[in-house]
Amino acid sequence: MFKKHACYLSICLLVAPLVATADEVLVVSPAPVQLALSQLASVCPSLATQIDAPGLARLQAFYQQQGDIALWSEVERRTALQAQLLLLADDGLDPTHYSLPTSVATDNVLCSDIGTSQQYLQALQDLHFGRLQQSRFEPLWHSQPPAVDPDTQVLAMATVGMQNMPQAFDQARPSAPLYRSLRSAYAAARQQPLPQWGAVGDGPLLRPGMEDSRVPELARRMVGGGYLASVPAGDAKKYRGDLVDAVKTFQQSHSLQADGVIGPGTVAELNISPAIRREQLRINLERFRWLARDLEPEGVLVNVASAQLNVYQGGVSVWQTRLQVGRADRQTPLLKSRITRLTLNPTWTIPPTIMREDKLPAIRLNPEYLRQQNLQVLDSEGRPLAPEQVDWSHPGNILLRQGAGPRNPLGRIVMRFPNPYSVYLHDTPSQPLFTKGPRAFSSGCVRVEQPMQLRDLLVSPAERARTEELLATGDTHEFRLATPIPVLLGYWTVQVDSQGALLYAPDIYGRDPVLMKAMESAL
Repeated sequence: MFKKHACYLSICLLVAPLVATADEVLVVSPAPVQLALSQLASVCPSLATQIDAPGLARLQAFYQQQGDIALWSEVERRTALQAQLLLLADDGLDPTHYSLPTSVATDNVLCSDIGTSQQYLQALQDLHFGRLQQSRFEPLWHSQPPAVDPDTQVLAMATVGMQNMPQAFDQARPSAPLYRSLRSAYAAARQQPLPQWGAVGDGPLLRPGMEDSRVPELARRMVGGGYLASVPAGDAKKYRGDLVDAVKTFQQSHSLQADGVIGPGTVAELNISPAIRREQLRINLERFRWLARDLEPEGVLVNVASAQLNVYQGGVSVWQTRLQVGRADRQTPLLKSRITRLTLNPTWTIPPTIMREDKLPAIRLNPEYLRQQNLQVLDSEGRPLAPEQVDWSHPGNILLRQGAGPRNPLGRIVMRFPNPYSVYLHDTPSQPLFTKGPRAFSSGCVRVEQPMQLRDLLVSPAERARTEELLATGDTHEFRLATPIPVLLGYWTVQVDSQGALLYAPDIYGRDPVLMKAMESAL
């Protein structure tokens, strides 16, 4: 004890006020804690290696806000912090990552105080913004950069905690229902033993009413996952009755086509292990921490993984529809923007990638393709060209444009929003594909199953009437919304549905394993 207080006293003596007697001007040196922070490498060498320059600046600001005094000498405050850190396990964060230093370990009570503050601020930051940097793993483009400084938010929450520690952590924890409901599900799941189920073997397509040697293992899988009370009696190889109903329920809860047909997609989802399923809850809590700052009470929210769109009003989802999103080789980008205009009876200028990889090969194989698809050839200035004027083996800088009409892949309406990827929400003539699952069919844009109902939710009654008039003309029109609508395209593979059940989505872009590995290495 003497050694600790002697060390703290030595710092205080080093920074004792100096008096310039010659001109009687009082020069006050920095407070001990600020001096220790400015000389961290020599005063607290073991701590200095754990704190980068931004972290050091935040610590200096934090102590300055608190009057430049030691903050953790009170047992009650430190105990309250430890209790909140333990609760981070329910958020999918490892409490041991935020272990508090002891004065014995640091051999200096001031260093222990600084180390405790560092862990406190880091915990609040990770809980509010995410343990990992979203930009490194699943970058999301913003039409407008976030206005709030993260350090300012963390320091504000930290100040609250000096009086009420649970309140500080509750403020740091995202308040969005997507996050809170999944946190509750994960907190309950991690207290339970992992369920047990075996794999279902690969094989030919299995339809209801057929016989297959895999049916018994399929039945055991449904029992293990809680979709079936017991293995059905009777012919063990016959796929029928309650087992088919259980499979349909499984498919629906995993964003698959709920037809009872066992194909490669269903088998792949069936064979994801219980441990991985639980880990999905944890990594999607991290995704929701990333997304929380971009969620708004009013607007359009797209989950690319499940190909679902929700419209929010007053913070509540009021409408949902199915989507078709980009294939794995042409992924729909993640972004935050605002829907500013509608294109009615749109033409379609074919993007360069689609023209190079899809359209040009088709034109070379079939000279009638341009006429059949109502495609017009334009030069780089937008002037019409006769197809026979073009060397289709080396077409140069040309454009292909498809006129408005029933074959146009954009349908009757496009919802446009600023972004660098040339993606948008739009109608489509490919309506049968909405019954599938997963629905990764597009070249990156987002096809909407019920675009006119979506329009109705985005515009005023007067705007709706005017757009109906313009649609009826059959001509292409650009219609600017009086009030731009926020739109957020995110990616997550599990959430809690309105009935309180877990709703999974296939990891169509293979991002879950990368995030699991990163979260594990960060803990």
